Amino acid sequence: MNNRHIKNITPANITMSSSLLTMALMASPASYAADAELERRVAELEQKLEMTADQLENSSDHGGSLLNGISVGGYGELHYNNLDNNKVGGSDKKEMDFHRFVLFFGKEFTDKIRFFSEFELEHALAGEGKPGEVELEQAYIDFDLNDNHTARGGLFLVPVGILNETHEPTTFYGVERNPVEKNIIPTTWWEGGAGLHGELAPGWGYDVAITSGLNNSSYNIRSGRQKAAEADASNLAYTGRIKWTGIPGLELAATAQMQDNITQGVDPDASATLIETHAVWQSGPFGVRALYATWNIDGAGAQALGMNEQTGWYVEPSFKVNSTLGVFARVNQWDNAAGDTTDSEYKQLDVGLNYWPNENVVVKVDIQTQDSPTGQNEYDGTNIGIGYQF
Repeated sequence: MNNRHIKNITPANITMSSSLLTMALMASPASYAADAELERRVAELEQKLEMTADQLENSSDHGGSLLNGISVGGYGELHYNNLDNNKVGGSDKKEMDFHRFVLFFGKEFTDKIRFFSEFELEHALAGEGKPGEVELEQAYIDFDLNDNHTARGGLFLVPVGILNETHEPTTFYGVERNPVEKNIIPTTWWEGGAGLHGELAPGWGYDVAITSGLNNSSYNIRSGRQKAAEADASNLAYTGRIKWTGIPGLELAATAQMQDNITQGVDPDASATLIETHAVWQSGPFGVRALYATWNIDGAGAQALGMNEQTGWYVEPSFKVNSTLGVFARVNQWDNAAGDTTDSEYKQLDVGLNYWPNENVVVKVDIQTQDSPTGQNEYDGTNIGIGYQF
């Protein structure tokens, strides 16, 4: 969720609308005929609209407004994947998918207390036998403690990685989100809990959180997300991040997360630690993103599967040809079973472009080539997408 794209609806909009309506009606041919009845009706309508605006404003003073302080926004993206599978006997991926339709809703209760939420429909259709899901991805309250520190409680995105908190389609290169943050971190990752965030000193930001944790007895990181849906909270997770933005255009960050047991007790020795670090740099038309993330999981069960270590990295240089067109290349490498000696590492190269006809609309095209472990799906081909935010 990116709150800078949320728009406000206020009673002032209604007052402005009444003035515009009056001007439009008075400019009609009937006004030139000096129709007294029309002028009377226009004046009456304007008075009613102004009274409605006043009532909404007055009700907001008592916390009862349905409009004042409400924020709305959203984003969405349609993907077309035309990918050939190099696995013997594997199925190609020729698919058109409205991957995400997301709405943001917020409310500013006071200057220091705010509510944010994110409601998402994935893959266009949800329900029994349908491919999609309806998800509440965020719903939390921020409390400003002072000018530099804010407390947070509810359902929110874990502060880790580059994409997990800012993943609107206009903000990153490539049709699909990069596979390293998807499979290792795993983006998009949200939990229920509480946290603090703010600024320690000029250029130095921080985040700390106590949340529900992962729960998967097969040690699969991505499928271990509980999404705060009656989540087993026997073993909580503790996350801390430090971020430096002391040079314009540069972001350096490191995150650590610890959880006593990512199987919620099924394997009594399955404590886990995530370490993630990244850099984002933009200098004029040149940009680069680089990220490294690794999990270390204790216990004989994880070690037997080679999943006691899960790691990945990517480097993504980019260049803005002009204000509307950018090109990029990205090298990705990840391994969810890096603790064994077998071939379990994936490599992927993405090359493509983004076209922004408007800063809030993007058209994307990229070509991907994969090098997968023996016997696994290996997709090469073209992805095309269109996305928006508001």
